[in-house]
Amino acid sequence: MDKRLPIEVRWHGRGGQGVVTASRILASAALKGGYYLQSLPDFGAERSGAPIAAYTRISESPVIDRGPVYEPDAVIVLDASLIGQVDVETGLVSDGTIIVNTANPDSPALKRLRLQPDQQLWTVDASQIAIELIKRNVPNTPILGVFSRSVPVLDIDTMSHAIDELMSETFPPNIVEANLQALRLGHDQAQKIEAGVSANV
Repeated sequence: MDKRLPIEVRWHGRGGQGVVTASRILASAALKGGYYLQSLPDFGAERSGAPIAAYTRISESPVIDRGPVYEPDAVIVLDASLIGQVDVETGLVSDGTIIVNTANPDSPALKRLRLQPDQQLWTVDASQIAIELIKRNVPNTPILGVFSRSVPVLDIDTMSHAIDELMSETFPPNIVEANLQALRLGHDQAQKIEAGVSANV
């Protein structure tokens, strides 16, 4: 799909899954792509396991709005168990994209989503990728790989440069490299769900 700018992204996850970090990485990638950006965490305690949200805006002009994203072009769900607890698809634009971290593209959780005909659903087992490569269930970088594939505004190389730059400030080279591999594996393993049937595209 050819997404127009500006693009507003709403993130849903649980504390400890790297939701806020993922929003920051996406914003940094937007900056590297020559766009204006904004990254906001939802206010509240980010205790481990608690539902949290974050917001990212990408635009060709300065971002004025400073509030939450109510009509996202993309919704990213780092924990499929939130579906049903949180109305993650609320406000999603008519041709928007939702990306879900799940091991089962046919899971009952996905069937609870109330999606319109022109909205896209993409899945990836980001947790498994993270556990294999990063040795922790922090699925944010594989999910960013899916975003770069399903919402074509920032390519995988731009996303890689943002991860490399941001994570190198805090983590040793082997962890940074593992996250870069997780990004690309998430991109490559992403599945687009068509009418209840998963298909690699």
